[in-house]
Amino acid sequence: MNVDEEIERLKEEIHRLGKIQSDGSYKVTFGVLFNDDRCANIFEALVGTLRAAKKRKILTYDGELLLQGVHDNVEIVLKPDAQAASAAT
Repeated sequence: MNVDEEIERLKEEIHRLGKIQSDGSYKVTFGVLFNDDRCANIFEALVGTLRAAKKRKILTYDGELLLQGVHDNVEIVLKPDAQAASAAT
């Protein structure tokens, strides 16, 4: 899978596991994503995919590097405009 495909899959998983916010964004914690069995089977390097999506301004979270346990409560927010782009494809 290339980076674009992984980011698209990540968006799908954030939709599945996250909660929609009043502004149309989706929010999920790193711990929920990291500990989900389906995500574990999809993403060989979840942290790398998150960083690539953050760099492309598709999602936001505090910090640079997320580590299991230490950053389980860090909120990852999928921006509403990123969802519109994926819905159009």
